[in-house]
Amino acid sequence: MKIIRSIKEMSNFSQMMHIKGKTIGFVPTMGALHEGHLTLIRQVHKENDIVVVSIFVNPIQFGPKWLWLKEAKPRSSGLEDYRRYPRNLKLDAQLCEKAGADVIFCPEAQQMYPGSYKTYVNVSDLSDCLCGKFRPGHFKGVATVATKLFNIVNPDIAYFGQKDAQQAIIVKKTVGDLNIPVQIKVMPTIREKDGLAMSSRNAYLNKEERQDATVLYQALILAKNLIREGNINASDIIRKMRQLINKKKRAQIQYILIVDLKDLKPVDKIRDKVLVALSVWIGKTRLIDNIIT
Repeated sequence: MKIIRSIKEMSNFSQMMHIKGKTIGFVPTMGALHEGHLTLIRQVHKENDIVVVSIFVNPIQFGPKWLWLKEAKPRSSGLEDYRRYPRNLKLDAQLCEKAGADVIFCPEAQQMYPGSYKTYVNVSDLSDCLCGKFRPGHFKGVATVATKLFNIVNPDIAYFGQKDAQQAIIVKKTVGDLNIPVQIKVMPTIREKDGLAMSSRNAYLNKEERQDATVLYQALILAKNLIREGNINASDIIRKMRQLINKKKRAQIQYILIVDLKDLKPVDKIRDKVLVALSVWIGKTRLIDNIIT
């Protein structure tokens, strides 16, 4: 397995692989890899000749300050969150190699965003709702770095997890609107045995918080069951989800929304498949999760 730090070297490697007729599958990450990432890497290995994983903590998706709902207390600035994001390239590299990666691309921030950098990609509307409402500029950073990585790595297929549903939808829109020749493949959320979605943020939870965190998935399953039973009233479903989550004293709801899968706009009545999404503070850790039902 190769570790490539240079943009030019990564581009040259991908070009050579394509000349040889090899397909490239790509998993963009910020490191702190867990089983969710590794499942994606193994899937790429099954479906492509070459597996590239990027490990890059993208500074521009951490806004200078986050905005919160009135019921939530400010926890940290985006800068602090960026600095404390877990980094362990040695361990991540070992996990990547074991899962079947051929290349890790890990550029420095100064290389990706030199002092003269002025260009950003913003997907309007889709970036301003759900998590975007509380993290201004976050998805502009996501769309920008995804575009840059696709241009550098030049993959045939890029793989994302369903847990970050808004991110995947925005990346798909970016690729379509800008005619970037890459297929976006979204894989199911990988969960712990108790249902908690795997996330690097889970490491911040203490024992009691970890137990309370399972209420996110419980609330999503409640919504799924209510819809299956014929309840099409979104506000009623959300109310019942709130009641369940509020039973956990360490949980503080940031948002619960039921939205259209294409434009992410809230629905009043559920007539077709929808995205049920939530963001909840468990202690000092913000967790997100969702289901499509």
